[in-house]
Amino acid sequence: MFQIILTIIIYLIIVIPVGIYVYHIAAGKRTFADPVFDRVDGVIYKLGGIDAEKGMSWKKYAASLIGTNAVMMLLGYIVLRIQSIPLLNPNGIGGMEPSLSFNTIISFMTNTNLQHYSGESGLSYLSQMLVIIFMMFVSAASGYAACIAFIRGLAGKSKDNVGNFYADLVRITTRVLIPFSIVGGLLLVWQGVPQNFSENIVVNTLEGAKQVIATGPVAALEIIKHLGTNGGGFIGANSATPIENPTMLTNLIELYSMMLLPGACVITFGKMVRDRKRDTVTNTEGGEQSLVSAKDYHPALTASIYGREGRSIFAAMGIIFIIGLSVCFWAESQGNPALAEIGLSQSMGSMEGKEVRFGVAQSAMFTTTTTSFTTGTVNNMHDTLTPLGGMIPMLHMMLNVVFGGKGVGLMNMIMYAILAVFICGLMIGRTPEYLGKKIEGREMKLAALCIIIHPLLILTFSAIAVGSQAGLAGITNPGFHGLSQVLYEYASSAANNGSGFEGLADNTLFWNVTTGLAMFFGRYLSIVIQLAIAGSLMKKRFVNESSGTLHTDNMSFAVILVFVVYIFAALTFFPVLSLGPVAEHLTLWS
Repeated sequence: MFQIILTIIIYLIIVIPVGIYVYHIAAGKRTFADPVFDRVDGVIYKLGGIDAEKGMSWKKYAASLIGTNAVMMLLGYIVLRIQSIPLLNPNGIGGMEPSLSFNTIISFMTNTNLQHYSGESGLSYLSQMLVIIFMMFVSAASGYAACIAFIRGLAGKSKDNVGNFYADLVRITTRVLIPFSIVGGLLLVWQGVPQNFSENIVVNTLEGAKQVIATGPVAALEIIKHLGTNGGGFIGANSATPIENPTMLTNLIELYSMMLLPGACVITFGKMVRDRKRDTVTNTEGGEQSLVSAKDYHPALTASIYGREGRSIFAAMGIIFIIGLSVCFWAESQGNPALAEIGLSQSMGSMEGKEVRFGVAQSAMFTTTTTSFTTGTVNNMHDTLTPLGGMIPMLHMMLNVVFGGKGVGLMNMIMYAILAVFICGLMIGRTPEYLGKKIEGREMKLAALCIIIHPLLILTFSAIAVGSQAGLAGITNPGFHGLSQVLYEYASSAANNGSGFEGLADNTLFWNVTTGLAMFFGRYLSIVIQLAIAGSLMKKRFVNESSGTLHTDNMSFAVILVFVVYIFAALTFFPVLSLGPVAEHLTLWS
């Protein structure tokens, strides 16, 4: 417990300055690195013909994001199909077959990184760099750009635009992802993570057999897979292997890397919302005026404009994270009662599927973090977790609001915040408001649709899988755990997480196509709907606060938000979780 508490405290210390730095980038404010990065960005804008000052409506922003991602998907698919060419391919890897190429390219472009292949034997070094590492940067930057545009809409800027997608994409990549990746990558190399273009090493083991040790540009992939909350591994066993994660220090570097930017995004949200003091608001006569200071004209708006919206959202996410982490750590600490039946210590079960260099505490921490921050990387095998220990990562992917990936968790949590103010408004007979804007029929319909899409994808595809022969053929552990394998796979796909209960035989046409569709719709439908909500709220006038206004910047609202999330989860997922991990737990301990 001391390890876990200390890890969280250090995270809270480092996430605040990073959040402030990202806020300056998102808001277009000056930073200490501008003299260098302004020149780099200028060259990219010139080569790409980008007018960085030209704003976009939410529709054009969404179209630009999807169009750019679609072009990259096409180019990446071609590279995967022709990767057998003798270029940066010292191990002679062949071209990837069509359905697996389809799944892989969607997986990495949607920031999911679900892998139905083994990294070291499925891709050439050319594909690892031109497709995998490149997509890890671009998919993360695309998600973060969408989140920034979403926040601009919520902040209520008077102009009818949410920013420029191409400018946001470039600035996030050059000022955040690349420099952070260089520093983090060098730290990993220092600790022993390989970074080269050599062919695999064949060695003789002590038992007299031969073993192939994978090598290549591992460190470059390793850092961006965590920093960009991607998760795909260079090696099939991911960060559970000493090649990707050799020491306790690399484990912490990777842990903090995946936690850093999603948490910073929430801080950025709070600061950008607070910056509304120069926005146009509705005055008491019904007209509009540009404010030098909102406080001078509308004292009632002060709490909203100078509020701590980011803190309440961060607190709600933190509460859910801590609850999940506590349950996972407790469940894994209990061990496996089945071992007692064969004369072994029950406590030995807690180390099943885990690396001895990390132990139960850091394994539980990594497991909860990678599925809360939708990264998908693993330092232990999730298929070997206890039933309740495995239910927590599954549940957090089903919720998809516990920090999430690059802005995903924040955007989804705002949907629940809108739902929460609507429910509270119904209780007192008042039109709900959020961030000083009225939440009306259009916003509620879109928010409800956005919230429903995620469970619809998970449960629909899971039902198809367990109801078809092609789906059942992939289940390697029939019974309750087999259902958990299916649920985990589609929860991971729809949440753009990428981790899996790897006992599933998923490299088939059925699983490649269905998970590919779940990843695609889970990513882009939500982004479009959320940008539509931001565009709608951006055009609305601010309203005066009154004694009946629900304050959303305090701990009370954070608690309300937690209850709303859990109630929705119970109504949506409890029946199927009862048939999977809960039933398995009861069987195991009966």
